[in-house]
Amino acid sequence: MSGTSAVKATPFHKILVANRGEIALRVMRTARRLGFATVAVYSDADADAPHVRAADQAVRIGEPLPAQSYLRIDAIIAAARATGADAVHPGYGFLAENEDFAAACREAGLVFIGPSAEAIAAMGNKAGAKAIMMKAGVPCVPGYQGEDQSDATMAAEAARIGFPVMIKAVAGGGGRGMRLVADAASFPDHLRSARSEAQSAFGDPTVILERAIVDPRHIEIQVFGDRHGNAIHLGERDCSVQRRHQKVIEEAPSPAVTPDLRARMGEIAVKAAKAIGYEGAGTLEFLLDPAGEFYFMEMNTRLQVEHPVTEAITGLDLVELQLRIAAGEPLALAQHDVRFSGHAIEVRLCSEDARRGFMPQSGCMVEWRPADHLRVEHALESGIEIPPFYDSMIAKVIADGETRDEARRRLVHGLERTVAFGVTTNQEFLGACLRHEVFAKGDATTAFIAQHADELLARPAPAGLSDEVLAALLLYVSDPFAPPWRAGRSLAATFPVAMRFAIDGATSEVEIARLRDGDYAAGGNGNSQRIGIDALDAHVIRIRVDGLTETVRYHRRDDRLFILRAGAVVAVHDLTRAAPERAAADGGDGKIRAAMNGRVVAVLVKPGDRVEAGQPVVTLEAMKMEHVHAAPVSGIIAELGVAEGEQVTTGRIVAAIEPDAKPAAAE
Repeated sequence: MSGTSAVKATPFHKILVANRGEIALRVMRTARRLGFATVAVYSDADADAPHVRAADQAVRIGEPLPAQSYLRIDAIIAAARATGADAVHPGYGFLAENEDFAAACREAGLVFIGPSAEAIAAMGNKAGAKAIMMKAGVPCVPGYQGEDQSDATMAAEAARIGFPVMIKAVAGGGGRGMRLVADAASFPDHLRSARSEAQSAFGDPTVILERAIVDPRHIEIQVFGDRHGNAIHLGERDCSVQRRHQKVIEEAPSPAVTPDLRARMGEIAVKAAKAIGYEGAGTLEFLLDPAGEFYFMEMNTRLQVEHPVTEAITGLDLVELQLRIAAGEPLALAQHDVRFSGHAIEVRLCSEDARRGFMPQSGCMVEWRPADHLRVEHALESGIEIPPFYDSMIAKVIADGETRDEARRRLVHGLERTVAFGVTTNQEFLGACLRHEVFAKGDATTAFIAQHADELLARPAPAGLSDEVLAALLLYVSDPFAPPWRAGRSLAATFPVAMRFAIDGATSEVEIARLRDGDYAAGGNGNSQRIGIDALDAHVIRIRVDGLTETVRYHRRDDRLFILRAGAVVAVHDLTRAAPERAAADGGDGKIRAAMNGRVVAVLVKPGDRVEAGQPVVTLEAMKMEHVHAAPVSGIIAELGVAEGEQVTTGRIVAAIEPDAKPAAAE
């Protein structure tokens, strides 16, 4: 350990957490355990959010656009002063890697729980970090990180590097402002989109270019440094399973990293941290190619979303380490004190519809009940509203075990028991990833999801009852106007009742009748299926079909029914008493409807323009990601219903196309 006599201590007693959701709650949990008071800040959309209620004090920093509230440095500093907070924890995302925020906290006399503004500036910028690493002899991906950002220069540099090429925003992370470009023809459109997303997410449209490494592993090394000159690493995390460059599954240790490789990568990471006098938590990210060579990509100068897997295998509280280092304490352990035990895997539960291109979802979480035997980091509760303004990740589910396969099995089982009704999530998709033989063997690379998308998105037929028959039975027995269910024989059989409903937009009709012996018949027309109910309450049914018994959790709310079967949620819309509905427009009428709640970031046409089917027309941003809405038909733009910067709701008509006249049918 280095000497500590000349190092200034910076004690504090009250921490303002400049973030929201699960990370704010995570920081507050450790802060309370260590005896610190906490302050929350909140946007208008988060006025009654769990992190607001969990803090000792809370301050509104609302903005017309709620997503911008947490970027208001002046308002956050003012909130700290108003509450007497003397330290600020930035969490991750928002201002966590903003050197201006770190500097503003320092100038205001607040302890910033993170690295210095200078370290953030040096390593938080991808171009600057890469230059430092290259000077230090760290292997880096070939690319371009020059100041000339003109379209012509960027196109020329991409051609020099060779396709495929990666476009990356110099600021921030999380896959935003990042595009994989296959050829020169598509480069201009990808460049515009990456710049727009980077500007929206980080306030900086600057990008760099890198050669795309084919089928790599994404490996990151967790480091900690203190102001006494000490630095250590806490091993690696494998974050290879990604979609659109956003991490989906993370684990520690990596199944592809040997002890020797871990030591080499860790040594380089510690060397980099010491070279810039790094203080606090940081992560160096590398690409590991199939030949075992690794290349530095970037450094995240903050706590990571996936830090729980490192905590699970080291037994350390990473937030506690952050707080102690920020107070001026030296690291309490040296490198030889770090011990690794077991394996841990984390999945990111996101409010998105995997089968609709992972479209972000917002709305009411009708019922939330996480698995009780796993670590689940979240800020959810039944009845909470999930707004469209923030990242789509709504929870992290973490399992650990003595072996990788034990951790994987526990996580699969936990996901199957997690109740998330009301908003579509990627729950079923995560389970499919974990069960897939490639992931189970530890062979997944960054190409895993793209290579196996069809298998991962396929819905296997459930054993026993089909979803349609189960939905009809549940609608029948949970109908508020129907006689209550009772076990045993019935005095008389009932007439069949036709239950009409929709699942994933497809309408079904199934007849249900109660038999004299107490069982039910479903289907009719000589093709009925006998079903026994062994138990039924407001949320759980136990059914029996052909000797197979199944327990199913469900939730009925008016004409909506949600069913959980083996980690898959079936959302049902009861149409039994509804008037016949008009078929939902599929774009064949030339109208383009917003596929989600979001903000218009680009209008790519004007009235009178001719467009071809599939041509981009409007780009929306939802949950920090851009989504292009294309023309469903060829024709002339007759009307534009939105302008750039406008907030829209799901289903709103954003543009109308006068379709080309169809040729007359031959007589």
